[in-house]
Amino acid sequence: MKILLVLTSHDQLGDTGSRTGFWLEEFAAPYYLLKDAGAHITLASPKGGQPPIDPKSEAPDAQTPATERFKADIEAREALANTLVLSQLDARDFDALFYPGGHGPLWDLAEDPVSIALIGAFLQAGKPVAAVCHAPAVLRHVKRPDGKPLVCDRRVTGFSNSEEAAVQLTEVVPFRVEDMLKENGGHYTRAPDWQAHVAIDGLLITGQNPASSEATAEALLKAVQAAS
Repeated sequence: MKILLVLTSHDQLGDTGSRTGFWLEEFAAPYYLLKDAGAHITLASPKGGQPPIDPKSEAPDAQTPATERFKADIEAREALANTLVLSQLDARDFDALFYPGGHGPLWDLAEDPVSIALIGAFLQAGKPVAAVCHAPAVLRHVKRPDGKPLVCDRRVTGFSNSEEAAVQLTEVVPFRVEDMLKENGGHYTRAPDWQAHVAIDGLLITGQNPASSEATAEALLKAVQAAS
């Protein structure tokens, strides 16, 4: 079982002067759930190398058993520091695709033609794709073979407008995930703010927020096992 895990390379939070990137727990929890299930995980990002970690996700109150495990895991930290360049990878070499969130993907992965094509290639090959929190932003420009948005008429979720308001970034982000999914015709579903929620529609799996990261990875794992 080979899983491609794709992280953002974007580290600027709009024009605020603050830094962003990926959310550590949304990487660590899926990474270990999949790894402990026997998956071989390949890490990639648009630019390769060390992807930026959102500083807020390293705050004491954002830590979980998975993030603590990662901090003590020399092998995992080495792998993260040396992510492969996304454009050099091929969907045929993997069984599934996973995108951790954080605000970074709103700027780079959502607009990245390599990522957009890769998602389409996985799904057309019958391989599951999962994204959690802000990472469903990567679906923004993905189209189905009929030209309609990938998420049109599909059950999806992602970081809610009310959660974005709660972190006071509504006016900073280039677009809101909930709005984008709805505008593209998705059937947006959600739980109350900060509660775990996963939407599964065939091979497309989306999670609402950081609390949903492990459950999103569990759903991806089940989808891979069902396809094998």
